[in-house]
Amino acid sequence: MYSLNKIKQTIAEEVNRIVGADIVLAENLVYPPNAEMGDLSLPCFVLAKQLGKNPAQVAEFLVGQIKSKGAIAGVSALGPYFNIKLVKNVLASSVIHEINEQKEKYGINESGERQKLLIEFSNVNTHKEYHAGHLRNLCYGDAVTRIMSANDYQAIPVSYVNDFGIHVAKTLWALIAYYLDDKLGADIDEDLKKVPDNGNRGAFLGGVYVKASQELKENKIAKSLVEIIMKKIESRSGQEYALWQKTREWSIAQFAKIYEELGVNFIKTYYESEFIDRGRELVFELLDKGILRKSEGAVIADLEEYGLGVLVVLRTDGTATYPVADIPLAMAKFKEYEPDASIYIVDIRQALYFKQLFQIMKLMDYKKPMIHLGYDVVKLPTGMMSSRSGNVITYEDLKEKLISKASAETVARHPEWAKEKIDSVVNALVKGTIKFEMLKIGQDQPITFDMEKALSFSGFTAAYLQYTFARMQSIIRKDYELSKKLEVRSEKDFNLSNLTEEKEHKLVLKLAKYPEAVKQGGKNFDPSEIARYLFELAQELNDYYHSVPILKVEADVCLARLQLIVSACQIISNGLGLLGIETIDEM
Repeated sequence: MYSLNKIKQTIAEEVNRIVGADIVLAENLVYPPNAEMGDLSLPCFVLAKQLGKNPAQVAEFLVGQIKSKGAIAGVSALGPYFNIKLVKNVLASSVIHEINEQKEKYGINESGERQKLLIEFSNVNTHKEYHAGHLRNLCYGDAVTRIMSANDYQAIPVSYVNDFGIHVAKTLWALIAYYLDDKLGADIDEDLKKVPDNGNRGAFLGGVYVKASQELKENKIAKSLVEIIMKKIESRSGQEYALWQKTREWSIAQFAKIYEELGVNFIKTYYESEFIDRGRELVFELLDKGILRKSEGAVIADLEEYGLGVLVVLRTDGTATYPVADIPLAMAKFKEYEPDASIYIVDIRQALYFKQLFQIMKLMDYKKPMIHLGYDVVKLPTGMMSSRSGNVITYEDLKEKLISKASAETVARHPEWAKEKIDSVVNALVKGTIKFEMLKIGQDQPITFDMEKALSFSGFTAAYLQYTFARMQSIIRKDYELSKKLEVRSEKDFNLSNLTEEKEHKLVLKLAKYPEAVKQGGKNFDPSEIARYLFELAQELNDYYHSVPILKVEADVCLARLQLIVSACQIISNGLGLLGIETIDEM
């Protein structure tokens, strides 16, 4: 039985035999941009350089040496490219057999060699709104974790929560001012009974933060009160500290709820409050070692010689900046997990900061790779979002609006469905939409989240992929009745030599490319590679369904085409799984 990898390996070995050297590898064989050129192509540039010949001459030479046999239907040369056409039914049989045999494991490879990757993402702030920008981080980090696992890395997802900082003090000031009559009593639990309880107090705190940010623009007295609250929290004493402890739990409960709803799991969550004290101790140790120095009352890392400027670590008033907690956090993660590389998923606006942080860690003799995976912002059609101004679409608002729209669409299509079934489909649709919109664009590009377009059943959306899968499941169910009548039970009963249509060949070749999409997604830490592949596969599959009859043909042809659709659905399921998205059997 042939597989595409084995075919590539055989061709590479044959080329090497002809030229008398081990130059060509199986991975050197690529897919031509134009299907008319062939199914596989060997660029002859490297081969020509080694042989001291012109690349076009080498391609022509190979055409004269390699004959049509086995899986090879024909060869040709186009400039510096040696192109190969494969035998349609041989390729179809091998690819479909491989998918049926491996099922959900199809596409998984061993390129990572079990290297350990620590992946830190969902670095959110307590006491702030959880909005669409946070969702991009969460969905991206989860998909990267899944994709790296499929490439045989030990991917360890962890989260880091900023539960300290001036934003907390601002929120607590507004909470006290607006809801607690400007004072705290001896019993914080009793005080908090005055605060509205909408069942999601973490989201409520986000609204309080927005109020605080707007009020503090002009109120100088309030700014002084915020500074006092911040110092009391940092000293870990007084009723303000007790209030911080209680309200912090509201935010943490909200995060846990969101993670559960979106199916995201972390091995461990770290909190800034756990590292800030150790970080202050480290500042003095790093001063003694000369890694940090004092400058005009502040403590800085002078990284000019590395082209990274100056990083302030402690301000002149003694308040801490990000590295005070980030340095001991990095040390703790390396000690606890001993990763081969430590990855940080944080937006691109922090790119310089992470270069500075990584350089400090190098100076501290931490040599293992530290990688910043940046991503661009999420915008609304009306423009940029800002937590301070309240110009955001929160997770809760986004979810409710999507549920409302998806429910109306589903009820209109299926008025006969029970509520439980509608809710199940809508839940999968909404989660899929949120994730796919955050993943379908490369992380280096901004996203404009348009809810109207996001739930469309046509175009580059999760709904289109989920609908394609459901539609094919409907065909399979119909054809399965036929297969039962014919008492067909196993793959050997499907004569795949009946797959002779050109559109079938194109679809089979697309299925064969899935493992490479998984590798490429892992190599570039890029889930959009998988998203684009799935969209193209769904287009090919829908085109095939519309162009080639499935049911109204001879039984053996019908069953072969059924098997092709089953294989395509398996890959859609596998690929969506890497993005953390569920398939839907009926829509």
